[in-house]
Amino acid sequence: MADYSYDQIKHMTVAQLRELASGIEHEAVEGYTQLHKDDIIHALCTALGLEEHVHHDVVGINKRGIKARIKSLKVDRNAALQAHDSAGLKVIRRKIHRLKRKIHR
Repeated sequence: MADYSYDQIKHMTVAQLRELASGIEHEAVEGYTQLHKDDIIHALCTALGLEEHVHHDVVGINKRGIKARIKSLKVDRNAALQAHDSAGLKVIRRKIHRLKRKIHR
């Protein structure tokens, strides 16, 4: 019997899953002919010792870096408020807003 991953099992048809289950002697796959696809996948994962979901690595933004950038922009914002620099204040507020939206996405 070949080794299978959860992803491979998930993309098999019910007929293929039942054929695979027929070759496995484990109490979890008993009655595989009467099970629905989700139930067969659960039983096969139990019998083969697989995790039932694929873990994914989060790739994307550096949340800590963005928050540090926001913190430094808030210092600049306070300086612009003290200097009554409305044009600079508007630019800094827009940057803070964009960074916060990036985190929320």
